[in-house]
Amino acid sequence: MPRIVDHEERRGQIADAVERLIAAESLDSVTVARTAEEAGISVGLVQHYFASKDEMLLESFRRIRNRIEARVAARRQRSERAGARIERMLLDGVAELMPLDPSRRSEGRVTLAFTARTFGNPGLAEVLRSSNANLRAQIEQALRNALACGELPEPVGYELEAARLLAFVDGLVLHCHTGQRPLSARAAHAMVAADLARLLPGPCDRSG
Repeated sequence: MPRIVDHEERRGQIADAVERLIAAESLDSVTVARTAEEAGISVGLVQHYFASKDEMLLESFRRIRNRIEARVAARRQRSERAGARIERMLLDGVAELMPLDPSRRSEGRVTLAFTARTFGNPGLAEVLRSSNANLRAQIEQALRNALACGELPEPVGYELEAARLLAFVDGLVLHCHTGQRPLSARAAHAMVAADLARLLPGPCDRSG
């Protein structure tokens, strides 16, 4: 019997090939022909699923950001089940954005390439805007929970504080990937840990 084609799986195969090309070379290296070669399929099949390079890029970036958001949410859920401090929950969550292993380092390089391309590309810009809004909302809710359990000593501007923390992490990630003497990922992680320890110094009481 002929194999039933999973169209979503095929789109993912192509999007993954785009990501690998960007990680190995640059965003400008992505073409329909190079993507087809990397994915191990024909040019015609790539064009069946994506009408243009821009469509391929958009799908790849969307999948990357969805993957990051899913990892952050999974980290939060594991921490909640383990009864961890919200300080730890936040640190583990934002660590998914940081280049702490080869996979996340490669992902970070690709994300930075896409981020630079969001200027003048409304589709990519919307993917990033929506993803960041989702991450900020998760951080904001965690801070509200931290106030309720006592880790956060007093109310703060939750929306602003969530935006500040995400911007701090994004800035550190940029410094991990650029410069003559890039910041080490471990040093960046330690800086975020210190920032969260300052922000959430109280004891955690979830009995209420």
